[in-house]
Amino acid sequence: MNYNIYDKNIAESQKIVLEKYKNPKAYVHTFGCQQNVSDSERIKGMLKAMGYDFTDKITDADFVLFNTCAIREGAELKIFGNIGELKHRKKEHPDMIIALCGCMVQQDRIIEKIKKSYPFVSLCFGTHLTHLLPEMIKNILSNGKKIFRTDGDDGTIPEYVDIKRDCEFKANIPIMNGCNNFCSYCIVPYVRGREKSRMPDDIIAEIKEAVNSGVKEITLLGQNVNSYGKNLAQPVSFAELLRKANEVKGDFIIRFMTSHPKDCTFELIKTIAECEKVSKHIHLPIQSGSNLVLKAMNRGYTREKYLELVNFAKEKIPEIAFTSDIIVGFPTERYEDFLETVDLIKQVEFSQLFTFIFSKRPGTKAAEMEDIIPSSEKSKWMNQLLEVQSEIGYKLNKKLIGRTEKILADGYGKSEEACLTGRTMQNTIVDFKGSPELIGKFVNVKITKATPFATFGELIKN
Repeated sequence: MNYNIYDKNIAESQKIVLEKYKNPKAYVHTFGCQQNVSDSERIKGMLKAMGYDFTDKITDADFVLFNTCAIREGAELKIFGNIGELKHRKKEHPDMIIALCGCMVQQDRIIEKIKKSYPFVSLCFGTHLTHLLPEMIKNILSNGKKIFRTDGDDGTIPEYVDIKRDCEFKANIPIMNGCNNFCSYCIVPYVRGREKSRMPDDIIAEIKEAVNSGVKEITLLGQNVNSYGKNLAQPVSFAELLRKANEVKGDFIIRFMTSHPKDCTFELIKTIAECEKVSKHIHLPIQSGSNLVLKAMNRGYTREKYLELVNFAKEKIPEIAFTSDIIVGFPTERYEDFLETVDLIKQVEFSQLFTFIFSKRPGTKAAEMEDIIPSSEKSKWMNQLLEVQSEIGYKLNKKLIGRTEKILADGYGKSEEACLTGRTMQNTIVDFKGSPELIGKFVNVKITKATPFATFGELIKN
């Protein structure tokens, strides 16, 4: 499919949508990671081009879409609950299209469940078919037939779709899609497919367009950004891409996620050190501090290799901050293994952890492993880990007191002590008092107070 076909489908679907509905409205709800958020921005861009306005009230919508997540069972249950609530709305408004896309939908068992239990759903499409949304809506409105598709992975990422960003001063820019790692607990390679990278010129062009439109923070996205460019005809490393992005003119910050330790290189760390626009923060999921568990997880690195990367980064970038993901209660994990994770957390001193109790994902190897640790015991381990991390977070944040940081005011703070919030170059949350007119602008904030999870500061006027 090419741009001309896409453009033709947009025009034809717009005509049908505007004929079908007086004032067509769309409701889009996103579950899961920033990659899904980015996909939804492209979906909303296409919907806008087709003539839809947007609503926050699902009962006002003519088109309802849930962009789904498959990473944990809880997300699936929540999504099914939301779908079920639309049954009566569909009876009242039979012309409403109810649609599902994203990772959860890429699984055959989910498609079968939707067909059997939620017959009022009109459209389901997988992670490789987002660019075909105008054509699918056109066909549904033309002939009334349901569409369920999870095919379409031709190894490329379409470059021509419209985009409607959720924020005018922040941009999520995918640089690649898919994953080749097949960690034993993870469903992502099965629902996102194999790794495929965008051309560097297309990425840089999107960054320039975003910066020229006023964007102050760019987040480069991929399931494993460290693998970027390996499948291109002329391979380009992620470090090289970061240098190209850093050369784009303008006052903006570059962030990225997620990095896989297996593919993290010393060259990447040197690049982060030398590029002034690149955030001095790496989200580097360790998952476990035990080599036995890491091997069972098929992570492709050892505890020692991970610590070597961290220590090299701390040497090259003294102000570097690390965040990570931890899975507690993996099927082969013993308490001794868990304690190795706690020990690694103390050594690295992560500024923040995203922690999860192991959740079986049908279709993965870990789902077939015998899980002998009781849930109550896993919860105790989790509480022990969180207590350790809370102490570390508080220690690191207290060190920031007295420092003045350049912050992008990116929204409203959640605390009673401040009305605005932002993040440092190390990704530390800073809440501070300031006028809402500052949102979307860089400000200087002197940090005056710390908690285990955030800091507070005073606005320093230029």
